[in-house]
Amino acid sequence: MKRVKWKGPFIQHNLLKQIKNFKMFSKNSIKTVSKNSMILPSFIGAALQVYNGKTFMILKVVDDMVDHKVGEFIATRKQFSYKKKKNK
Repeated sequence: MKRVKWKGPFIQHNLLKQIKNFKMFSKNSIKTVSKNSMILPSFIGAALQVYNGKTFMILKVVDDMVDHKVGEFIATRKQFSYKKKKNK
């Protein structure tokens, strides 16, 4: 379900401030916990460290990611793989 148009996209206020400062001072990366924030065109080229519940994962924003949410690109679960048995 989409958000109402008159409200605009949701972006955490602190994240928006940090992106503006990033463009001015060009830090290494920006830490955030908000996975439900929308990626705007002004985020392109920024490196975000997004919290997945255990660690901060690095996300480099490219132009194909615009209009998607930050959490779509961060995996929160490990991939399952079967363990091989040793033959005796």
